[in-house]
Amino acid sequence: MNFSVDDVRCRIMANPRVVEETPFGPEVLVYKILGKIFATLRFEDEVGQMNLKCDPERALQLRDEHETILPGYHMNKKHWNTLILDGSLSSHLVGELIDLSYQLVVKGMPKKTREIL
Repeated sequence: MNFSVDDVRCRIMANPRVVEETPFGPEVLVYKILGKIFATLRFEDEVGQMNLKCDPERALQLRDEHETILPGYHMNKKHWNTLILDGSLSSHLVGELIDLSYQLVVKGMPKKTREIL
């Protein structure tokens, strides 16, 4: 399934307290939870590229299983993956990885901050 920018944006924004910003220019959408980035999204020639946080072991496993999951572009490659949204990844997997990224970033926040959510 090919994803439109609106499909992916809606899926990301379904998480609580998500803010969309464009600090790197209009071509890169950045998604934050309480000031912390958990996703970036860029569409070029109808193909999206999305960076998502992932635990290191799962990140390696996903890269081995899927040609369109790569080490995070412009990110810490141990903790971030880049997904190429060319239609080869299922919408279920993409949604699962968006939620995982959100949860990992929230988990890394101080307890008082997490309680706000």
